[in-house]
Amino acid sequence: MRTTLTLDDDVAALLEKVRQAHNLSFKQIVNDALRAGLTQLAKPGRRRHKIKTREADLGRCLIGSLDDVAEALAIGEGEAFH
Repeated sequence: MRTTLTLDDDVAALLEKVRQAHNLSFKQIVNDALRAGLTQLAKPGRRRHKIKTREADLGRCLIGSLDDVAEALAIGEGEAFH
């Protein structure tokens, strides 16, 4: 099949680099790249495992309020906060 492709500059440069490295024709490297890419795209996606995080009781809050970050950090670092 004969067709015209408009390639982005970065894609054209990469194709040329790979073509020279493998000493292949432009047609062959484009076909190989498309074949590899399309084969990868046609594969079914890997199933993701569901991750469940168990809850943990950390007890009561040891400082009055977490709204004031500076106070929370000072208390956490053992400093007196005024």
